[in-house]
Amino acid sequence: MAARWTAESGPGGAIALFDRGGLREYSAGGLAVIEHGVPFTADTNHRQASISKHMLAVLLLRAGVPLDAPLGSLLAGASPAVGRVALGRALDMTGALPDMMELLWQDGVPFTTGLGETELSGRALGLPALNAEPGTEMAYSNTGWRLAQIVLSRRLGTSYAQAVDDLMGDLGLGIRFVQDETQLVAGLSSGYWRDGATWRRGRYGFHFSASGGMVASAAALAGWGTALLSGRGPLAGMLDRLTAPRPFRDGGESRYRLGLVCGALGDLAWIGHGGSLPGYRNHMLMAPLLGAGVVVLTNREEDALGPALRILASLAGAPLPAPPRGLVPGLFAAEDGPFWAELSADALSFMGGFESLAADGAGGFASLPAYLDARFRQPGPDVLEGRFGGVARRLVRVPDGTRLDTALAGRWRSRRSGRDMVLREDGTALVPFAGTEGIEAGLTPLPGARALIELSHGPWRHRPCAGLRPDGSLLLASHRSRILAFDRIA
Repeated sequence: MAARWTAESGPGGAIALFDRGGLREYSAGGLAVIEHGVPFTADTNHRQASISKHMLAVLLLRAGVPLDAPLGSLLAGASPAVGRVALGRALDMTGALPDMMELLWQDGVPFTTGLGETELSGRALGLPALNAEPGTEMAYSNTGWRLAQIVLSRRLGTSYAQAVDDLMGDLGLGIRFVQDETQLVAGLSSGYWRDGATWRRGRYGFHFSASGGMVASAAALAGWGTALLSGRGPLAGMLDRLTAPRPFRDGGESRYRLGLVCGALGDLAWIGHGGSLPGYRNHMLMAPLLGAGVVVLTNREEDALGPALRILASLAGAPLPAPPRGLVPGLFAAEDGPFWAELSADALSFMGGFESLAADGAGGFASLPAYLDARFRQPGPDVLEGRFGGVARRLVRVPDGTRLDTALAGRWRSRRSGRDMVLREDGTALVPFAGTEGIEAGLTPLPGARALIELSHGPWRHRPCAGLRPDGSLLLASHRSRILAFDRIA
């Protein structure tokens, strides 16, 4: 893998193998900074993105913050909607908290905008509604982790960056919290994505928060994994606490825990998490019974979970997930509501949450879990049935030639920001973007006065569903954000 990156003379990455005794082997290739020809090594500092999440969970557990406490009891100024979410549900992705990045993107604020901690935290605390009832669904959101960072800082009376420095100092690890992309970091890799035949720099303007703001090298992250597996020092017993079962309200069990996902290769259980920022794709997997793990860090917009699974399977002599066979691709939607899925031969996008698929061994299919837990069957070519994010749903194929419902056409104004969106009968739209400028987008019609809006920014794609509600308003909804309402003005 690393040799291919070097041969391309483009961005690359580092792969590290570790066990309870420490870093055992590594390979690196490609360039950390293309513009200056800086090679990527195991010691190159790199943005970890969402791998950072479980590190905050460790600090919360060490500080004794009760996971069953509602956020309203921990955060003065939280809205009634936010206040009734338990801290644990905010962390295990069942809190139904809208993801701030997707909510702002839907409302016309691109994720390259320079928004700091104060602005984003204030908006998160004041969210007027939730995506669903807490505890009923696993839907990935960074907002709970942003709020949990505030909880920790207020509990400790210090900044999150200082709390991280203290923990990593005790472990002797060079891992630090970085506020945003403008903060200077020595030896930091740049993130890249491919635009046709050209590499471009990735950008992300928002304050990172504890949901994804850590910087570390592959060697340092392997050192963290070693300390977790061995329960060294302040991490004694932490792995069991981080991965303890997290049930839904109906008693079902989620594969997402406290910033870590649980999965299996055959009979071998693994835990881990990925991380993604524009131009960065990472994954860390650990097999506790083997006491070993793998880190894959890349500064190129490519899947890192697949390589990490292949390496762990090779280390363990375990089978890789069986590829899905017999899927009939297409676009599917529920009878009502904003719920839809697009199926390919080996992957699923559910309301924009994308996951690779594997056969489940019982005639169905399952996601390779990271951000969406999907387990479903395709009993006929035109139907998908199963649990998506822990919720039972039935989706049917969108008929070819489905036309845009003319009831959607018109000018709509956001209740939240006052920005306008125009949906046109010809299947195009002018949607909020960068203040009052707006950006042209395409529409994909769904039955029942609904349509997907095609948005893209750099390497990332977003397809919220616009749908009429009984009161005549329009709801713009995705997997991570389902609260933005528009009223017709023309």
